[in-house]
Amino acid sequence: MHFQPIIGMSLEIGDMLYYLVLFAVLMLLVAKFAWGPVMDMMEKRRQKISDDLDNAEKSRTEAAQMAQEREEALKNSKADAVEIIATAKTNGETQKNLILADANTAAKDIKQKADLAAEKAKQDALASAQTQVADLSVAIAEKLIQKELTTADQTNLIDSFIKGLDPNETK
Repeated sequence: MHFQPIIGMSLEIGDMLYYLVLFAVLMLLVAKFAWGPVMDMMEKRRQKISDDLDNAEKSRTEAAQMAQEREEALKNSKADAVEIIATAKTNGETQKNLILADANTAAKDIKQKADLAAEKAKQDALASAQTQVADLSVAIAEKLIQKELTTADQTNLIDSFIKGLDPNETK
């Protein structure tokens, strides 16, 4: 009886050795056929995740740079717009001043022409009045004297009458 447990144990040791050999063979087979592809797959997965993270960081950096460039372009466009508006205002003021100067010059020319026309009209009216006064004077004088005056008499009479009408002349 004493040998029974040893024999039973020896069977167990044999089974254990058999299982150990089977386990070692199985480990070799797994290492040869499964472990390498699993490790390759894991390495590829790790590399893909690393590349994805690098690409995400690169995309984030590019997006930030593009946002900054857009912000600068917006600031520059605002500055350009302000400059264009200032230039337009300056040009408008210059044009306004030129138009006002031209209008003032034209108004002065028109006034000067009107003054000359008025002076000419005054001179024409005075000349016409002198002629009418002379004719009237002659007619009155003829009626008063009841005779016809000679040309020399008419001239003397007209000149003396005109001297009496001219306010600029002193007596």
